[in-house]
Amino acid sequence: MDYSYPLDYKWTNDDILDVVSLYNAVEQAYETGISKDEFLSAYRKFKNVVGTKSEEKQIDREFEKVSGYSIYKVFKASKENEWIKL
Repeated sequence: MDYSYPLDYKWTNDDILDVVSLYNAVEQAYETGISKDEFLSAYRKFKNVVGTKSEEKQIDREFEKVSGYSIYKVFKASKENEWIKL
C-alpha cells in the first residue's frame, strides 16, 4: 500500500478504526476476496460514521483516487454474490 487513507480529522479514534476497517475490506475484496457478511459488517460500521450519501460518495471518490479500489463497486457486488472478488 503506497497511499494514505482519506480520513476526517473530526472523527474519533473508534470512527477511524471503523472507516479503516471498511477500506481494508474493500482492499481484500480486490486482492484476495471477502465474504459478503464480512464486507457488510464493515460497511454497516462505516455507515454509522459517515451518515450522508454525499459524504459517502466523496469518501469513495477519494479512496478510489488514491487506491484504485471502489467502495461502491464492492457494495454492488455484495448484492449479487456471497463471495466478493473483483
